[in-house]
Amino acid sequence: MKKSSSASVSRPAAVLPYKTQGLRENYLIGKKLGQGQFGTTYLCKEKSTGREYACKSIPKRKLLCREDYEDVWREIQIMHHLSEHPNVVRIRGAYEDPVFVHLVMELCAGGELFDRIIKKGHYSEREAAKLIKTIVGVVEACHSLGVMHRDLKPENFLFVSTDEDAALKATDFGLSVFYKPGDTFSDVVGSPYYVAPEVLRKQYGPESDVWSAGVILYILLSGVPPFWAETEPGIFRQILQGKLDFESEPWPSISESAKDLIRKMLERNPKKRLSAHEVLCHPWIVDDTVAPDKPLDSAVLSRLKQFSAMNKLKKMALRVIAERLSEEEIGGLKELFKMIDTDNSGTITFDELKEGLKRVGSELMESEIKDLMDAADIDNSGTIDYGEFLAATIHLNKMEREENLIKAFSFFDKDGSGYITIDELQQACKEFGLSDLHLDEMIKEIDQDNDGQIDYGEFAAMMRKGNGGIGRRTMRGNLNFNLGDALRVNEN
Repeated sequence: MKKSSSASVSRPAAVLPYKTQGLRENYLIGKKLGQGQFGTTYLCKEKSTGREYACKSIPKRKLLCREDYEDVWREIQIMHHLSEHPNVVRIRGAYEDPVFVHLVMELCAGGELFDRIIKKGHYSEREAAKLIKTIVGVVEACHSLGVMHRDLKPENFLFVSTDEDAALKATDFGLSVFYKPGDTFSDVVGSPYYVAPEVLRKQYGPESDVWSAGVILYILLSGVPPFWAETEPGIFRQILQGKLDFESEPWPSISESAKDLIRKMLERNPKKRLSAHEVLCHPWIVDDTVAPDKPLDSAVLSRLKQFSAMNKLKKMALRVIAERLSEEEIGGLKELFKMIDTDNSGTITFDELKEGLKRVGSELMESEIKDLMDAADIDNSGTIDYGEFLAATIHLNKMEREENLIKAFSFFDKDGSGYITIDELQQACKEFGLSDLHLDEMIKEIDQDNDGQIDYGEFAAMMRKGNGGIGRRTMRGNLNFNLGDALRVNEN
């Protein structure tokens, strides 16, 4: 599915095609609930009823090109389109002012999926079956209404309240798209662990959502992702050709029926993969007696704790870096884009990229420039537009550069001691609106010399590893750039 190549440096004036009242005319804004890569979520209270909602506020300065504006408008439309489903977060309304777009939504105060499981302590296959039935139920509803989610992961499922029987709801439709039967898409989006092989190959349809749900199920039952490696290219290589592990603990004690369902959801050929509806008809989901009710091994919960906590720390650190990218740094990339785009068309061709890199003294070989071009050209149009250029270069330039890692480390190391302690992590979590993190588990996982705290070397190693659920734009650039390696290995 091609994006228009007009997604250049120009930006539209507004996201919404209509004028709205001011958010504060109707709502009182309260405490910060969370921080995403594009927006911040606050608690808000409707003045007329006193009811509480969540408000996601997106600063328009972060919407860098036409495509970003279209993405936000599409997210609002899709949320309205799905809003009658009992397991989808309801949108209450959208507001826009000169600086922000605000999405007011149902408040889900019961926390993320993994956090609830870890807190409960007792956890069985039968409970996992109930959860996956809800998740795949949302996927089936999306597909029946012509929507592909494209970013299914445990962090995007929240409980409405802390009650034992609270409903689980899908959130964050920022990467979702409308599709018609037979449409194929080529832009590589999602989160590393959960992305389907056909997405990496840049030719996919709604079946990719079922793969992501299969990955969630594997993690629910074992505490670790099915395809894992130290680096992102390594993760993608595993996704493209790795073997599913059902031999190591706890798999020998898990029912054959659960393993059968996972195999069919993680079938690499999307044509042979189960549809969402077929997953919901599988005996392990349908028949209460098939999924055993005996508690899963406590090691599963402990691994789930570590996996969940590590994702959150890495994400916090990436946000710190992204937040601190100044307008000047992004401005520099804008100038670089203009310099390479010699005919001012708003897109860069292979020849322009080659010439531009030569002018800035790059010694890349032609084959490497070709790889870079293919990597950044998310929509396979043969040219790179401004949004694609920014996504690729911000990641390559900024996310793992030493001075940015140092900036992120200092953000956590509040007292400048050269170590991050549990207390300092707790403070950072508060600032990000995160609670219930298993900080001791997190430190244990990163703390290679076992001194109970994280030094800069340990922090940098963690940031450079592939074990963080990296979000939207961050991954778009990074994932594409490493894809050549992953596919080349697969073809040999």
